[in-house]
Amino acid sequence: MSRELIEAGLPWTWTPERVARNLRQPETVVLAARDAERLAGFAIMQYGDERAHLSLLAVQPDYQRQGVGRRMLEWLTESALTAGIASIHLELRETNLAARRFYLEQGFSETLRVPRYYSGSETAVRMRRAIRVKL
Repeated sequence: MSRELIEAGLPWTWTPERVARNLRQPETVVLAARDAERLAGFAIMQYGDERAHLSLLAVQPDYQRQGVGRRMLEWLTESALTAGIASIHLELRETNLAARRFYLEQGFSETLRVPRYYSGSETAVRMRRAIRVKL
């Protein structure tokens, strides 16, 4: 799914080996959304001391705009809060308008643009969402 939905047109960096390495890391959560036997979506998020980094989140086209991505992100957010995380960070292609709109609707804000972030050719938009209320 990553190759087709996220990394299309770019060199493939999220290979099965890289995903397997992430599965073995105690600070990483790999989440799968299923509909019976079919994979509907997945996400990979790494947890640090205060911040989490959402590396990948993808939903199969047949399941998009049905709440699958939102529910996965809600689960990841609740998990991050339980782990004491203050904010979630991510990068996405500047041209991925649907994803940018999705994350903005989920409370993320755009913080920075990084030219040539993706394979020296595409600009990334960095986004952040504060999830822990400061007292």
